[in-house]
Amino acid sequence: MPDIIALTGLLILMVVLLIKFQQYSARIFGGAMLVTLGTGWISVDELLANAANQGLATLIMLILISFALEKTGLLRKVSRFLFTDSEPASVWRTMGLSALASSVLNNTAVVAALLNSVRNNKKVAASRLLIPLSYASIMGGTLTLIGTSTNLIVNSMFTDTGHAGFKFFDFTLVGAIVLTGGLITLFIVSRFLPHHENGSKETTEYYVEAELNDDSPLVGKHVDEAGLRHLEDLFLAEIVRKGGHEVLRPVARYDVLQAGDKLLFSGDISKVKTLNQFDGLKLFADDSGLETHQLTEVIIKEESVLTGRTLKSTGFRARFDAAVVAIRRDGGKISGKLGEVKLQAGDFLLLATGPDFASRTNLSKNFYVLSGVEPENMLSGWREKLTLYGFLTMIAATVVTGASLFYGVLFLLGALLFSGCLNANEIKRRFPVEIWVIVASALCIAEALTNTGASAAIAEFARSSLAGHTPFVLLAGVFLITYILTEVITNNAAAALMFPVAYSLSLGMGVDPFPIILGVAFAASASFITPYGYQTNLMVFNASNYRLKHFLYSGVPVALTYILLTLFAIPLVFPFA
Repeated sequence: MPDIIALTGLLILMVVLLIKFQQYSARIFGGAMLVTLGTGWISVDELLANAANQGLATLIMLILISFALEKTGLLRKVSRFLFTDSEPASVWRTMGLSALASSVLNNTAVVAALLNSVRNNKKVAASRLLIPLSYASIMGGTLTLIGTSTNLIVNSMFTDTGHAGFKFFDFTLVGAIVLTGGLITLFIVSRFLPHHENGSKETTEYYVEAELNDDSPLVGKHVDEAGLRHLEDLFLAEIVRKGGHEVLRPVARYDVLQAGDKLLFSGDISKVKTLNQFDGLKLFADDSGLETHQLTEVIIKEESVLTGRTLKSTGFRARFDAAVVAIRRDGGKISGKLGEVKLQAGDFLLLATGPDFASRTNLSKNFYVLSGVEPENMLSGWREKLTLYGFLTMIAATVVTGASLFYGVLFLLGALLFSGCLNANEIKRRFPVEIWVIVASALCIAEALTNTGASAAIAEFARSSLAGHTPFVLLAGVFLITYILTEVITNNAAAALMFPVAYSLSLGMGVDPFPIILGVAFAASASFITPYGYQTNLMVFNASNYRLKHFLYSGVPVALTYILLTLFAIPLVFPFA
């Protein structure tokens, strides 16, 4: 009993820490794993077996294969056919393509590939398309086993219990019902999204820093007299005095400019070159000696080494042969010196690039490139065909033969490495360490629940407390708890935490765990209420002038539809035994 109480306390502590420190999910899970090992709740052999779990290895290899798929230009080529003069048709095409693509590709990569095409199209307001793009990609991930990492995480934990696991299309029928209802709801709520013309000031508002040189003729002049208050689509938001000890915000027309002032502008980044007309006004990127004639727009990835660090501390120029001209975040403004802003996943950067930028091998780990200079490691010709056709062949062979997905991804990964579509250095740089740690740790925690008797206690609780209730009550309860956890922590963490509890409860009630575990997977894939709960939501938030209210009044109906249809479809397709 003391071990059960202590392990329960550990799980509660994990939930609290995950809510407070979402960005450190892997560390929290890893720390919990070490506790289970140190207390003797699991053995070294069990830890090593979980770290080399076949389901986990399949998940890791699929993620590595997705890196090669990201380097193909298929989605960008297809995206040109998305937009017509009919807004409803464009919305349906955008939702349909993103959902179908996300059923087999990483949905964050899908949104990144389509984002720039949606923003720059001349036929339909991007503000009517971006939230549908994100939400459809999330729902599309529920169509297949490989559609989202949460499906694979749940599958790896399910196979570890001795079950055969999910087949490739076990998710498809339920996912299709949920997706159909979700897209209809999404299409209806898209009519109430704001209508902003593409290329408007709001949708392209970046944060730009320029410094006033000591010898500038603007020194000693009022802001109005210097002509800095009436720039086309650029607004002087604040002035940071030399040394950073004094900040003028808002800037008044009569404020006097001083040597060394940092002038912080916000607005349409396409007008940034107008700042070059002022003598002695130097852009932040100018210190690097790079030209700003050709600019490249990128999004910072979650796994980027830049996340949580400032530009000054990263050695940005040496690392990427590029300099940051401007930053955009959360559809709003940033304050403070550009070099001292802590970068976040999902931030948009506008870069002045050097001649070696495109050949840098670390670009794919850190950025999604939206426009401008494309990385040289993009696949083309026979390598692109090998990657695409090889992936389709792997799926077909797995479905037709019924063989384990492990064999298919192993041979495909080997072919991609042998052909040069992927290389060893790229795998070392982008190896998904965090997901590996989370899943391996979750498997250890599940083992600890069994070894300490906690799983048996949960099962006994289910037998005594849920006696007389239908299995649907268990499904609904597990689903809703997982869904709430997904909204407050990360989706992968929610799936990993809830699996052992859901599995033990289903055994205690004497019902087939399959539909209950399927409910965990679907609940962990849902995040529609806020822009911060999922990476694709954050990306479209940053790329637009949406506000939190737009996600609330469009996300709540979609979330309710998703929840109700999932709880209806799972028992329908997979009746409780």
